[in-house]
Amino acid sequence: MPSLCGIDEAGRGCIAGDLVMAGVIMNQPIEGLMDSKQISEKRREALYPQIIENTQYHIISFSPQEIDKWGLSHCLSQGLEAIQAHLQADIYLYDGNQTFGVLGISTMVKADTKIAQVSAASILAKVTHDRAIIEAAKKYPDYGFEKHKGYGTKAHIAAIKEHGYTEVHRRSFRVKGLK
Repeated sequence: MPSLCGIDEAGRGCIAGDLVMAGVIMNQPIEGLMDSKQISEKRREALYPQIIENTQYHIISFSPQEIDKWGLSHCLSQGLEAIQAHLQADIYLYDGNQTFGVLGISTMVKADTKIAQVSAASILAKVTHDRAIIEAAKKYPDYGFEKHKGYGTKAHIAAIKEHGYTEVHRRSFRVKGLK
């Protein structure tokens, strides 16, 4: 049976925090895997160590500064290539419909809801992303990162208007309500 590496990312649509990508090859089945957005934070945290223990995986993060410098598409392309370089599989399946110019990548819309390896990658990426943004919340308590996880909510935009940008903000993103 051909080996499958599932790939997903977290933080792509955020205006603050890292873009985190993960690739996962299963060594054995893990019960309860689903798209990370469809399960609770508590459940994701419980699944995270099970995924780490029962898979081959690679996690890569791009800082807001790297995203601002290179652009989101370039970072996604670099992440896909890094996962291919670190994990040897017959098939690389990325959630979505774009390969960002990387050869040898297959795509499937909603793969994170259908394919266990992609669900596992989704969980690794989301937990890694959320842990980092919660750390940023401790350094920047006026922004509410622990609540919105870096997404451009009304409260987050209001905090930027009041306090300005931080080092965890992506300055290249055009945010409605700012400027």
